Amino acid sequence: HFARDPASIERSNLVKICKLVVKELLEQSLRFGRMLDSDHLPLQHFFIVLEHVLRHGLKPKKGLLGPKKELWDILQSVERYCVEAMDITSSVRDLPTVRTHMGRARAWLRLALMQKKLADYLQVLIEHRDDSLAEYYEPHALMLSDEIIIIVGILVGLNVIDCNLCVKEEDLDSQQGVIDFSLYLRSSSRNSPDEENNSGIAGGVDDSANGAMTAVLDQKNYIEELNRHLNATVANLQAKVESLTTTNALMKEDLAIARNSLMALQAENSALRRASQHGHPIEDKTNVLDRFDPEMAETLAEERKKRQEIEKELDLQVSLKAETEMAMKLLEKDIHEKQDTIVSLRRQLEDIKSINLDMYRKLQECEAELTQKGEMVSRLQIKASQIGRILSNLEKKGAESMTDSQISAISSLSGSGTGGGLGSGSMAGGAPPSKKPHLKISSIPPFNANKLRKSPSVGAGNDAAAGASVTVVSTTGNRIGERTTVVLPSSATLDTAAQQLQQQQLQKRLSSPPQVECTATSSSSSNPDKVDPLSSTVVTTDTNEQKK
Repeated sequence: HFARDPASIERSNLVKICKLVVKELLEQSLRFGRMLDSDHLPLQHFFIVLEHVLRHGLKPKKGLLGPKKELWDILQSVERYCVEAMDITSSVRDLPTVRTHMGRARAWLRLALMQKKLADYLQVLIEHRDDSLAEYYEPHALMLSDEIIIIVGILVGLNVIDCNLCVKEEDLDSQQGVIDFSLYLRSSSRNSPDEENNSGIAGGVDDSANGAMTAVLDQKNYIEELNRHLNATVANLQAKVESLTTTNALMKEDLAIARNSLMALQAENSALRRASQHGHPIEDKTNVLDRFDPEMAETLAEERKKRQEIEKELDLQVSLKAETEMAMKLLEKDIHEKQDTIVSLRRQLEDIKSINLDMYRKLQECEAELTQKGEMVSRLQIKASQIGRILSNLEKKGAESMTDSQISAISSLSGSGTGGGLGSGSMAGGAPPSKKPHLKISSIPPFNANKLRKSPSVGAGNDAAAGASVTVVSTTGNRIGERTTVVLPSSATLDTAAQQLQQQQLQKRLSSPPQVECTATSSSSSNPDKVDPLSSTVVTTDTNEQKK
């Protein structure tokens, strides 16, 4: 089953080749002074093998838009668990010559090897592989198997190697070289017995040299560890020294203050003792200080003055602060009131704007109505003038026809007296007496512009009120039921209407003496076919012929 599992075979091959490469690297470093650079071939082989170990079982990119799993992302996660890895991670991010993720991962591995923390960082990743590695690797990957523990143990031996690698000068973005396995595969069948003896002797020498070198390396590691502890101890002692220095300075200041107070108390005590012995009144402290230490007394007086001045200034500052706080409160209150006033004024301004807009609309409507009514009044005045001219023409025609009819009537009456008597008798006996026309004329109201402005629905009623109509109805003769309507202008008087009616009746009597019933109606009657003052003077004349 082990031979048939390709993943197990791959893991076993990687572990074995890693052992061979690390062993050869350690031997070369011990043989050539342990200072290795980037041109060293076994070191190049080691980085190639380590890259294959870390990339074994890495999940590929899923889908066209899915996230790509990179080795650089795994190595960046080390700084979350180990603070020391933050330095090399930030250094790799700032490299100007490296542009790809794989190049950054190779630079990170080289810096970790120079830092001698490569095995520790891999150990941290293995300890947190459930959290950080499960999403990057397949289940059969070497980083998730137990063989990785062997590789970490192998990498621990690389901490004795000192490397000098210049990351900026290497081309880490391109593909690395291949491994020459002929350096690590040695056939025992090709070796002769002499070679075996020589190899045995050389092996003994190498074993002794390796033992001495191991002792030296162990001593070196011990010295390095001791140096680390000593550096930490020195840092702690320096911090303690600084704290003790500051404490000492503070204690010196306290000691000087205590000495001064002690001297003052001693001087006061001695003065009190002498006063109590000799019975003298107790002198003031300032006098005592003046006697024993005049400089101290002067200093004390100056300090008292300064203290009084400072207290006065403090009181002044406190009062000023209270005044400023009160002024700030008043200003805040004033600001709030002004803001409320501004809000109310804005509302009033909006209301005024709306009122102005309404008034402006009403003004426009009134102006439009006023212009309409003015045009109507001008049309009515024109019609009134036309009606006046028509009436004057009718008066002239009526006067001429009246004079002609009177002359013909007088000549016919004077021609035959008998015939005239019979005619008059028959006329008097056969026909009813003529009735005087009865007139009902409605007065024309004057024009009022205020009514036009107030009532926007003034229409044909006002036009009809501009004149009056006179209707003459014939009740006798051959023209029974004949009606004649005459429209008068607003300036025509009752006499003019009567004269016109008399002239018309006189003309009708000359032909056949009718019985006349004269009525005057307003042109604003209910019959719309009678009068239209805007179109013509006489609208209709209805004649109904009836047989006797």
